[in-house]
Amino acid sequence: MNTVSTVSGSETLASGARPTGCTNLKLRQLMRVVTQRYDVALSGAGLKATQYALLSCVVKSGPLKAVDLANLMRMSPSTLSRNLQPLLAAGWLQTGQGTDARSHLIEATPAGAAKRAEAQRRWRAAQESVNSTLGPERVQALHRLLDESLALMTA
Repeated sequence: MNTVSTVSGSETLASGARPTGCTNLKLRQLMRVVTQRYDVALSGAGLKATQYALLSCVVKSGPLKAVDLANLMRMSPSTLSRNLQPLLAAGWLQTGQGTDARSHLIEATPAGAAKRAEAQRRWRAAQESVNSTLGPERVQALHRLLDESLALMTA
């Protein structure tokens, strides 16, 4: 069998071979395990990993329209709306007037910026745990592969 080495040194099928198994299942399995690690770390700040990611994006990007936020987060408007509700209810995010009477902007409140800062310490601990478990080289390779794959899938 024709093989090539991977980052870990294990062998995989050569590029001409056909992949087996369900890519969606494998990605979802990895996502669940990684998300659980972040959820445990962030629970002390009262956030889930998805909420932290959304709050961080709004804090870093400043006020933005829901459609722009959904695009930035690569999620549907309905998923965004559902995920925004607990952050709005907690007072960490708010909606403000947009450029016209029909548009609204989503922005972080001072309490939201403080919550993000509190949670960021916990997020770093989760990130270091993942880096330690997988190894920094594998994490960097995974990030590159995911970025390349996202670009190809959304082109």
